[in-house]
Amino acid sequence: MAVSLQVFREPVYRIIEPVTRWLIRNRVHPNLITTLGCLATLAAAWLYHSDNVRTAGLLVLLGGVADIFDGRVARESGLASKFGSFYDSTLDRISEIFVFLGLLSLYNTYGAQMADVRMVYVIFLATSGSLMVSYTRSRAEAMGLDCKVGLMQRAERVILLGLGSLLFGLAWNGLVLSGILVLMAITTNITAVQRIVWVYRHAAGVPLDGAAPPNPSMDRNQ
Repeated sequence: MAVSLQVFREPVYRIIEPVTRWLIRNRVHPNLITTLGCLATLAAAWLYHSDNVRTAGLLVLLGGVADIFDGRVARESGLASKFGSFYDSTLDRISEIFVFLGLLSLYNTYGAQMADVRMVYVIFLATSGSLMVSYTRSRAEAMGLDCKVGLMQRAERVILLGLGSLLFGLAWNGLVLSGILVLMAITTNITAVQRIVWVYRHAAGVPLDGAAPPNPSMDRNQ
């Protein structure tokens, strides 16, 4: 899945370029875009809690779109900064945590057919797996490695949950949504393991004060 999204990355950037240029001309700060994207995702969390799954999915997708624009605007306007990168990553994690909390609340309150204690464990695994995917990349970057491998990166998570929620809502007593969460619980943790293995292959035996080996895949625009 990750490979297919990489194929579409550059065409998507070309499509959104006019909007990116408009944002830059009007001096819209990338941190503002980041904040608005976070607010959209927090609203999605509340809508999951309120059983408005389709609208929640739409807002999850809008938050993902904002996540694309903040990075593009930051780079093309010359406003990219270490704080901006930190702020973006931090709000992304906050957004994900609250979305999963909203989903947890949904499964605790939406009728008897959704009150399934097993989904508590599924959502916990999806949450922890999503956070570990981000944490492993962050730790790798601290060592000078750009670790972007794996099945279920952030873009895949946003599209899977957002689009699935928007298209199917609670259809078939929430079976599709439950299936999406089970898939995320499995694939995010597999991705975290993939990144651990990748870092091992690139950094095993490298002293803590030594330079990491060259990484030909490093691409800050991803």
